[in-house]
Formats: sequence, structure tokens, C-alpha cells
Amino acid sequence: MHEEVAPTHKHDIKSTKTPSNKKHLITPHLPTDIQSIQTNSKTKAQDEFRSYNATETPERVVQHYKDMRMYQTVEFYNRMEVKYSFENGNYRRLMTIEEAFVQLENYIDASDPDLDLPNLLHLLQTAEGIRKANHPDWLQLTGLLHDMGKIMFLWGNGKDGQDGYSPDGKQWALDGDTFVMGCQIPNDAVVFPEFNELNPDMHDPKYNTKYGMYAPHCGLDQLKFAWGHDEYMHRMLVANDCSIPREGLDIIRYHSAYPWHDKGAYRHLMKSEDYEREKWVQIFNKFDLYLCAHFYAALSRLSLVMCRDLTPSLTIELLVSILSSCHLKDEGNELRGKKMQEELWPYYRGLLEKYGLGEKLKW
Repeated sequence: MHEEVAPTHKHDIKSTKTPSNKKHLITPHLPTDIQSIQTNSKTKAQDEFRSYNATETPERVVQHYKDMRMYQTVEFYNRMEVKYSFENGNYRRLMTIEEAFVQLENYIDASDPDLDLPNLLHLLQTAEGIRKANHPDWLQLTGLLHDMGKIMFLWGNGKDGQDGYSPDGKQWALDGDTFVMGCQIPNDAVVFPEFNELNPDMHDPKYNTKYGMYAPHCGLDQLKFAWGHDEYMHRMLVANDCSIPREGLDIIRYHSAYPWHDKGAYRHLMKSEDYEREKWVQIFNKFDLYLCAHFYAALSRLSLVMCRDLTPSLTIELLVSILSSCHLKDEGNELRGKKMQEELWPYYRGLLEKYGLGEKLKW
């Protein structure tokens, strides 16, 4: 890859023709029996996750979804598409995955009532849960990367719903359940449907009908889901020519689209092939939701504030110590302490190399 210093100003954009860094890429084998992948151990009943209501849901979450409904429009999507474009060699910064992890270590998801822990730790736990279940390595890597698009907060601001610096920063264009822009928002498939009428597009006849600006069965890839970390990270991986299979890229791009993969919305816009693609997102979602109960106890024993000024390698060592206290097991063998330090990150570095993501990447 072209070696140059990453821009230091958070709004700087560089343009370069970066040569491909892929050599000896391996095409992953996809299981033919999609039902063979099962969820890892659950600490909550499925219906206890993602419980949203105006009286019990934290106020910050309610406001987050109100903001999403007010400001996520076709015009906003088009503007973000330009701002975060990778066309013509554009990018905002060069970083390795581990360097990006360090940037994410203090970012907390403002939209999720179940996840009051750093996203970095959630990514590691998701990946290890998939690994523990002996599922394909590309799916493990997908678990590690799936929320990393929240790195957009480095170049965002509160006005655009991408403030990750302030404790109560607006994050409505970083995370949260995504819905399709440019057509009627389904009342029976989104959380807090009472906010739908606040969306300006729902008062525009071009966008407020069942099909809106789309043709019937135009296909999943033609739809503009609310802009957030999913869409950005998908575009980033494609721009860096990674070899994660389409199923993994679909998971990255659509895992927050709960109205679609969880509530069954937008069937009238799907192609027949999209139903199979949806199954992989649903499989992954089980690992994304169910968290290790010991994880919270581990967090209470460690001060994550210490991470702020650590190097990438020292940050990883601290995270390894936290994960080791979760008693994560792989086929009955506990991965703890030194063994975690020696095996966990070298393993994921190997996967990053295998799928073309081992060097400095365009972000």
C-alpha cells in the first residue's frame, strides 16, 4: 500500500491511487446447510432483548430515534454519500484495523437499551462467540468488524448526528435501527412509529407511498437505508478490495435493518435472491445480541479510562484481560491470561491478512 502520513485534521481528505494489497487470496467455503449455524449461549430470553417503549426505554434512546425519524431523509443520505465517498481514490485517513479499534475504545452506543459497554469490547465478544461455535472464519471476522463503521465520528459532528466525542452527543447517523429512505416508513416494523410523521419525506408525494421512488422488486441493493455505520463500513471494505464473501458484506451492510430482517418489511421491494441473503443476517444477529453475563462483572473491575493514552498493543492486552475473565471457551478449552494474549489477537491478525485487511486501509 502507498505509505503516507494520515491526515491529522479530522475533516482532511486525501486522494491517492492505492495499489491492491491482496496476494494469494483464499475463497472461503460457505456451508451448504444454512440452518446448521446456531446461536451461542443466551443470557436473556430472545423477547427480552430490544424492548423499546416510551415509559421504560432510557430517555436518550427515545430521543435518538426521534432524531433519526426527523433527520434521516433522502437528501441527507445523498449528502453523506458524497462526504464519505471513496471514489477516485478519496479517503479520510489511513489506519490499520487495530489503530481504528483504539479510536473506538470510548465510543458508547446511544441507541441500544441493552448495550452500555464500549463497542470495541462488543466487537471482540461477538467475534469470539462465533469462533467458539466453530463457524466459518469469514463470519468470525465479520463479527469483529461489523460495528467499526462508527469510526465516522472522527469526521462527523452533532449537526449531522455523528458526534462521538461528547457524552451526550447526537449519534442518529452513526447507529440505531435503519429503515429505507424514499418510501413509506412502515408503522408496524419500526420502533416508536409515532415519530414517523416527523420525517419530512413522509410529507413529500415522491417518497410517502408504498413504493416511493423505487420500482417493485427492484432488489435490496437498490434501497437507501438510513445512513449509518453499516453503510459506511460496507463501502469502506469494498473500497479496500477485501475478499470477505458477499454474505459477510451483507451482514455488515444490513445488520441494523431490523424492520427488514426482523419484522419482515419491504418484501414488495425484494428480489427472490434477497431472501437467502436475509437468512445470513438473521443468523449473525443471534450472536450480535446475546452477550456474556460475566462481561459486565469484568467491566466493573477494570477502569477503561486507562485505555485513552495507550498504544494499540497495550490497549489490546487490556481488552484481552477483560475478555479472559468472561471465561470464553472454544471446544471446552478455556482461553485465559497468557494464552489469550498469545492466541486471540494473532488469530484475528491472521484473518485480517487472509481477507486482505492486514495493512493500513483507507477510511
